[in-house]
Amino acid sequence: MMKRQPQRWRGETATVRIARVALSGLLCTTALVALPPRAAAFQIFGYKFFEKENEEDADIADPLHYTVTVEVPGNDDLKKKISDASSLVADEDRPVSGSLGLLTKARGDRERLVAALYEAARYDGVVDILIAGKSIDTLPPDAEFGAGPVPVTISVEAGQAFVLGDVQLKGDAAGLSPAEFGLTPGGDAGSTKILKAESDVVRRLKAEGRPLAKVTGREVIADHRTGTVDVSLAVAAGPVAGFGPTTVDGTETMDNDFTAYMAGLEPGKPYSPEDLDEARDRLTGLGVFNSVAVAEADALDANGRIPINVTVTERKLRYYGVGATYSNTEGIGLEGYWGHRNLFGHAEKLRIEGSISGIGSNEFTALNYNAGIMFEKPGVIGPASKFFASLKSVFEHPDAYDRFSVEGSVGLAYQLSKTQSVSAELDVEFSRITDVFVTDHDYLIVSTPLQYAFDNRDNKLNPTKGFRAVGYVEPAYDLLNSVAFVKLKGEGSAYQALDSQGRIVIAGRAVLGSIVGASVEEVPADRRFYAGGGGSVRGYAYQGIGPRKDDEPTGGLSLAEGSVEVRYAVNDTFGIVPFVDAGTVSLESFPDFADVKVGAGIGIRYMTPFGPLRVDAAVPLNPDSHDPSFGIYAGIGQSF
Repeated sequence: MMKRQPQRWRGETATVRIARVALSGLLCTTALVALPPRAAAFQIFGYKFFEKENEEDADIADPLHYTVTVEVPGNDDLKKKISDASSLVADEDRPVSGSLGLLTKARGDRERLVAALYEAARYDGVVDILIAGKSIDTLPPDAEFGAGPVPVTISVEAGQAFVLGDVQLKGDAAGLSPAEFGLTPGGDAGSTKILKAESDVVRRLKAEGRPLAKVTGREVIADHRTGTVDVSLAVAAGPVAGFGPTTVDGTETMDNDFTAYMAGLEPGKPYSPEDLDEARDRLTGLGVFNSVAVAEADALDANGRIPINVTVTERKLRYYGVGATYSNTEGIGLEGYWGHRNLFGHAEKLRIEGSISGIGSNEFTALNYNAGIMFEKPGVIGPASKFFASLKSVFEHPDAYDRFSVEGSVGLAYQLSKTQSVSAELDVEFSRITDVFVTDHDYLIVSTPLQYAFDNRDNKLNPTKGFRAVGYVEPAYDLLNSVAFVKLKGEGSAYQALDSQGRIVIAGRAVLGSIVGASVEEVPADRRFYAGGGGSVRGYAYQGIGPRKDDEPTGGLSLAEGSVEVRYAVNDTFGIVPFVDAGTVSLESFPDFADVKVGAGIGIRYMTPFGPLRVDAAVPLNPDSHDPSFGIYAGIGQSF
């Protein structure tokens, strides 16, 4: 049985042990994840396919199965934390290699469980693991447990929850308030809280341009009598310095000098940890690397600057994929794509894609076809810039019009900051359109789309807080018909978690759009505004909201939309999302809100590493005679 910790830890003992236990758990995880892959089966949504019987045992010598019971009396929250941390629990359906393998796994697991107790501020908790009813502390190394499955019991005495007592920052951090870093008397004394605060103190000093700031002494004292933890940290700031040269390791097809250039850490520029973060994000955003690590050297160079090392691993150069979407109002959509991540060694991207949609909703002769080729080249006028070009062709038949078009564009995007970006492009499009106003009418439009975006969401795929706003302006001129107009659009979305775990999130979206300078008949049908469908007002048909002529949608010169969702995560993999959408389209350049359509429904989310899988069902609350009675939509990612 694990012995209770001593009443007093001095020097580096407590924090070192906290870090050592956490590191030991991480190493155990790494070792277990590194088991050989099984090529004869694959798993999706928790179900295994094409798996041969006893395949689990095939790669393991002397396979031994076991069962696990977790006992944490009177504390269900801690029981879940212990279960989540346990490799015995996580791998219960995977056999170990004989009795020795089970004993080794159990002993390694206890380190992880002690770390979990420390994270929960349970510094006098006791963990015991019993195999076949006997504590692992009393079992000999050559113990045998029979044929299995062997019963394993994880027994935890939680102990008391410690709180912070006296907290002091010393040395060059003496002028800082511990409360700024979440260390307040009576507050959370969990190990991760203390270690994060220590890291944040060092980062605060590094933000002053001091790359060698570090902790020079720490004292963590746990008093079991009072249930408090006293923390004392001494920090040395070190000298102010600028960035030195950037070196790169790990590249194969990428050019080393270009990689260093894209890091954007100009020698002589004052050191900043935020610049290091931005360099890491910028290199990751190139799409060429599996991993990117950016680290300072341990000492200044002869010029008094801090050298920087970038270590990367590259992804496969080529990729391809297929995808599908479904809506009962829009039919089935299929898409395929092929891409190259690094054409000439400077992260140039080439992507070729095509799609077919409307399957099951449109007649075969009226399916929608899209094809395109896109090229990107980063770093054309500095690391924060990107040149892009595309050539696309579309043949589509939504309810509002039939369109064939060929479009080419070139442009430049620039990242102003971590949260702000701008782009500008030159676009030329030839199109032939039939709608309620014209038949086989030709357009040749030259436009200059301009866009500004602000995005501080904490997670792009599944945000729990933050805000995103996009402003779009597109002056356009139709050379064949001598018509000029300007399209304007603004869109914003906001996210706020209602609990500390981010399991309940309120999400809202608002859109306003306007076209000025031409009548609705003069603006090509595909450039007018429409509403309705999976990415708009759910419950209504695609482009089904707005003015109509001869019972066909005409589109409009203005748009207003809004959505509110309550995203509730039932557990780590499944969520429920009730929502309300509203929208209107008007023939005038400003929405008149005379006929706002509202839809409401509920969706489910299945969380995956590449984003949530989404299925939404919605009904129109104030439908017209042409509107459907309900809509079902499926896709990848949140709706906005």
